[in-house]
Amino acid sequence: MIILRYLFFPFSILYGIVTSIRNFFFDIGFLKSYSFDIPIIAVGNLSVGGTGKTPQIEYLIRLLSPNYNVATLSRGYKRKSEGFLLADVTSNAEILGDEPFQMHQKFPNIKVAVDANRKNGIEQLLSLSEKPNVILLDDAFQHRKVKAGFYILLTAFDDLFFDDFILPTGNLRESRSGAKRADAIIITKCSKDLSEIAQRNIEKKIALNVPIFFSFIDYDDKIYNETDSKSVNEIKNSDKVLLAGIAKPQSFFAYLDKNNDTKLEFPDHHHFTQNDIITIKSKANNKLIVTTEKDYVRLKNKDLKSLFYLPIKSSFITEQKKFDETILNFINLSSNK
Repeated sequence: MIILRYLFFPFSILYGIVTSIRNFFFDIGFLKSYSFDIPIIAVGNLSVGGTGKTPQIEYLIRLLSPNYNVATLSRGYKRKSEGFLLADVTSNAEILGDEPFQMHQKFPNIKVAVDANRKNGIEQLLSLSEKPNVILLDDAFQHRKVKAGFYILLTAFDDLFFDDFILPTGNLRESRSGAKRADAIIITKCSKDLSEIAQRNIEKKIALNVPIFFSFIDYDDKIYNETDSKSVNEIKNSDKVLLAGIAKPQSFFAYLDKNNDTKLEFPDHHHFTQNDIITIKSKANNKLIVTTEKDYVRLKNKDLKSLFYLPIKSSFITEQKKFDETILNFINLSSNK
């Protein structure tokens, strides 16, 4: 697979040229970007998948929703619907997308919308009778038809953008130079005890004059379903099935696996078929099934007994207060313009 990727290196060069020309046209105004008189924060990455965008969006929701009318807007990847949709009581994971539906269920007091056309999505949100005063754009770093007021670039510790190549040789959607558009960079999925020396070395390699933060995935100490919860310590030594349809599920498996449990891995955002459910039931054979929160919203109505999910959240190793202040200062300045 690695050899094959390097054989495609000429296509990476071509793809890099195309994306660079596109970005240049946006930079000089030949291609138009639309701005809005409202604080808009875009969270995204340079690479494909697996950087922890949803936990970071959820962090921002927890930070901002007590004092602001927050809306999230994403394209609703792999949803079975089109156009603008605002989540309501009739929504489900299939028509909204798994991640937006997850946010809608966790944060019922915010507005959760999907639209591949982010400009139209923002306009639709601002036309509501109770319009938001802060919008969070999920996975919108390359969506340059909308000019956000603040860009947060995520890059995973085990796949840092400055060590990567453009698709198809590597995982980058555009050149590394795209990081210059960021107002803040978060190194995600670090170990909790990442040393200050390692942090400073990464900062030197990034070599950009923007604040750089380091975060880790913080796993809950309980698993949950609609009616019950269990301690992780209680179930770790039990025979169980661990099921994940996410990018890079290794840390999820490692956190829960103690007895060589059965591990079922599906593609990211996988739509589970009836054959998949039959396979899962066969493997489980009445054992406990633990999945990710994102997968749970797609599986909870599939008649799987003893199905639980493990919540996660993004936490900062240090300088959480500085990050919070950076975001709040941006919103206050933008709101007072």
